[in-house]
Amino acid sequence: MADHRRIGYATDVGNPLDHCTGLPERTLDAGEVVLQEGTPGPLFILVEGAVEILKGALRINVVDERGSIFGEVSALLGTAPMATVRTLERSRFFVADDGLAFIASNPEVAMAVARVLASRLMSVTSYLVDVKRQFEEHNDHLGIVDDVLESLIHDQSAHTDIDRGSDREPDPNA
Repeated sequence: MADHRRIGYATDVGNPLDHCTGLPERTLDAGEVVLQEGTPGPLFILVEGAVEILKGALRINVVDERGSIFGEVSALLGTAPMATVRTLERSRFFVADDGLAFIASNPEVAMAVARVLASRLMSVTSYLVDVKRQFEEHNDHLGIVDDVLESLIHDQSAHTDIDRGSDREPDPNA
């Protein structure tokens, strides 16, 4: 049976907040945009408050864990955010204008980010395996699940030209 423990940024090596000394702080009121999908921005570390993660108009998640990091994928890949982060209540953040430098200069933060991203990858892979099992007899667009799984499991290259759309919706911001 799969282990469904929630992997957060706070780990046995500490919390990313422990490494934010000297970073500027920003406080945003409820309903303000922290990061806008498709618009480059800094890295944010949640000190207090709560945010929602949106892909277009669809709410993906709500996060209120102290030390949660937003913009880490963008910082690592040098791309614009793939989702919008918006405050649900008055929230305070540390802000790293150069997110990649912040992650690279803090091994504990880099390990926390790696663990969270690995957990997300494991969840997505498990989900895709389940979809593949359910629809393995179909020869339509669901056949791409094999290609996606192959890429997730075996592709070791660092892609900088990522196509974030799909055959069904080529515009990733739609």
